[in-house]
Amino acid sequence: MMETEEKSLRLLCLGDSYTIGEGVPAHERFPEQAVALLKQRGIIFSPPHIVATTGWTTDELLRALETAVLDPPYDVVTLLIGVNNQYRGRSLNEYRQQFKELLHKAIGFAGGSARRVIVLSIPDWGATPYAAGRNRVQIAGEIDAFNQVNAEEALAAGANYLHITPYSRLYAEWVTGDGLHPDGRQYHLWAADLADHIERIIG
Repeated sequence: MMETEEKSLRLLCLGDSYTIGEGVPAHERFPEQAVALLKQRGIIFSPPHIVATTGWTTDELLRALETAVLDPPYDVVTLLIGVNNQYRGRSLNEYRQQFKELLHKAIGFAGGSARRVIVLSIPDWGATPYAAGRNRVQIAGEIDAFNQVNAEEALAAGANYLHITPYSRLYAEWVTGDGLHPDGRQYHLWAADLADHIERIIG
């Protein structure tokens, strides 16, 4: 048993409600589902180390990382953050600056290897039942603008980019009881794509 644990790879996931899986049991979160899928392929990871809380913006995640108990380097690091910046009406310029700082930290947690970092795009909460009566077109446009920023920064840094936003629009009804956060079925789609990315990274 100890030998298996020593050989296990390690995954660090940074984010907000989508990473912590608001409203779903732990095994249905996308990091846990990705690890389970990888195990079926013979790629063994320890349980994911998650630093995420519902409602966090980029600056709040940055502050949390100042005191988080981490043990780098990790074999893979994921970063999904920004929906609450958009929701609160925060600026794109501020987002870019703070996202770049978070991405730099993520690369550091991955032992300085940008290719071991995976940035996930922000889902479109405007497509969900929760957003009924709101300006869905405006929300979608703003989400796309934030995603353009994180995609540009990921590309510039040499990190991987996983575009999961289409799932949030195609399967907008696959949400938890709050009508807002994805349920396990939608997270499974994210996890399958994430597992493919991780398998390519690990080689």
